[in-house]
Amino acid sequence: MCIFAPVKTEIGQDIQTAASFLRNGALVGIPTETVYGLAANALNPDAVLQIFQVKGRPTFNPLIVHVHDAAQFSLYAEELPDVIKLLAQHFCPGPLTFVLPKKSVIPDLVTGGGNTVALRVPGHPLTLQLLKSLDFPLAAPSANPFGYISPVTALHVQEQLDGKVAYILDGGPSMIGVESTVVMMRGESLVVLRVGGVSIESLREVYPNVVVEINQSSNPKSPGQLKSHYAPRIPLKLGTISELLNRYSHQKIAVLSFRETFNHSAIIAQEVLSREGDDAEAARNLFAALRRLDQTNADIIIAEKLPEKGLGMAINDRLERAAADH
Repeated sequence: MCIFAPVKTEIGQDIQTAASFLRNGALVGIPTETVYGLAANALNPDAVLQIFQVKGRPTFNPLIVHVHDAAQFSLYAEELPDVIKLLAQHFCPGPLTFVLPKKSVIPDLVTGGGNTVALRVPGHPLTLQLLKSLDFPLAAPSANPFGYISPVTALHVQEQLDGKVAYILDGGPSMIGVESTVVMMRGESLVVLRVGGVSIESLREVYPNVVVEINQSSNPKSPGQLKSHYAPRIPLKLGTISELLNRYSHQKIAVLSFRETFNHSAIIAQEVLSREGDDAEAARNLFAALRRLDQTNADIIIAEKLPEKGLGMAINDRLERAAADH
């Protein structure tokens, strides 16, 4: 097992440097259109184990395996239903992850001991080039300490994992800002296990029989199902902003709102996700805004939900998990 522990983790855009580290069993931060990932050779259990160690992530929590083309799904999955092939044509590369029966080449550590594997083609040109230069797929959860806010820039990764990652491939800010949607087939139904960068409406345009099952579990069967996740260090409360301001007026408050700016003597910081009410813009801004609020000296962060449409569902899911008791 190769554990590379630099004094300070370098940020750069050298794909060959990133590839060399990965071939040698080290961890690399990679950009995707959703959030930055903490990548290792998915076929090397020793390399994958480092992901769990560096993140402090429980090993029963499955990882997503990234490939450069949906045609590679058949290398790692036992079967590809026609609906999955259809969805892959529409959404790959992109923020959609498919949970499929796994082949034995995928280590059990990657799947949390389960018999399915989560596969996706990331929609970021640098990471696609990186994947094409490798002869193995990459296991890559978000590149942050387990349970904390997901990173959407290379600097976010460095701030949290400096000295624990061999290299960070800098692809600029993540363009979507929330993790991928996770789906699987059950009979004739497409089951959504995690809402994310592909909206339910978009899925139904391609395949109408979509069932949403957003389970919050202490023993997840797919990535993104843990009840408490994406959380700032400052406690977060979710509800109506005006009511929360009255309830916590005796404390120093940081506000995370969708469109509106609020005035109150207890507010010491606030972030507005989209003054135009654009759910895609709100998704791009979500994790960076949460990070900025978490770096204040507020006693509490209060936040409101978005309308349950488009990426609003994914944002609300992240906020609910961020507000869950640890």
